[in-house]
Amino acid sequence: MIPRPPSRLRAALLCCLLAVGLLSPATASAARPPYSLLHMNVCASGYAGCYAKTQYPKIVDEVVARVRANDVNAVTLNEACSGDVASIAARTGYHYRFATVIYRGAPLPCKSPEGRGVFGNAVLTKEAIRAAEDAPFSVFSGVEERRWLCVTTARRVDVCTTHLSTGGEAPGTANAIQCTELSEVLSDRGRPTIFAGDVNRRASCAPEGQWTLTDAAATQAPGIQHAYGTLAAPTLELEPTTYTDHDALVVRAGLRR
Repeated sequence: MIPRPPSRLRAALLCCLLAVGLLSPATASAARPPYSLLHMNVCASGYAGCYAKTQYPKIVDEVVARVRANDVNAVTLNEACSGDVASIAARTGYHYRFATVIYRGAPLPCKSPEGRGVFGNAVLTKEAIRAAEDAPFSVFSGVEERRWLCVTTARRVDVCTTHLSTGGEAPGTANAIQCTELSEVLSDRGRPTIFAGDVNRRASCAPEGQWTLTDAAATQAPGIQHAYGTLAAPTLELEPTTYTDHDALVVRAGLRR
């Protein structure tokens, strides 16, 4: 058997083949890891201080453009609006589930402009969604409930997201308690699992045995968006955004047999 070249050498050979036209873009795309996820906090409620930067509907257009450019299997969105998520799904052909966040005891209608549905978090997937579950954490700080959302795709991959409370990550805080509960949600799901979300903390919430990637090198609000999972050999790409106050995360990884 002829030994395979090291990964760095394989990457260099791939670039050379592309440069001389011996490898098509389609073949190069096929060489990517088989599972990918885009995460964005879109700050779209119309209430938050970052809203002016979203220049609605430009933030929706930016999400659609990034989904198409990265050709991902899954998308996780925080601080989104249900109507905008439905529009993104329709424009990209993705399936979706939305988890409504309760604010002062009721769903929060998005504003500026109105008519965009209610505030919450979402998961979108290229493959069909076979099951979904979401639930609130046992505690939260302030008037905004925090929830987690997980879906199971036809490919039998679980994709999860959440947006944890602010206020610090010290033991006993709402964020710390939510972190522990999130770890329990992600642990031993029985299927390949990938999570991404704005956890508002720097210490990981990943269960034992799962990897952690963070946006510590981001240009905006570094270190508080994380990705966890059980997929193989994950890599992280950070993409500066134009119309929100967090950089975008693109995770690519392999699916274990």
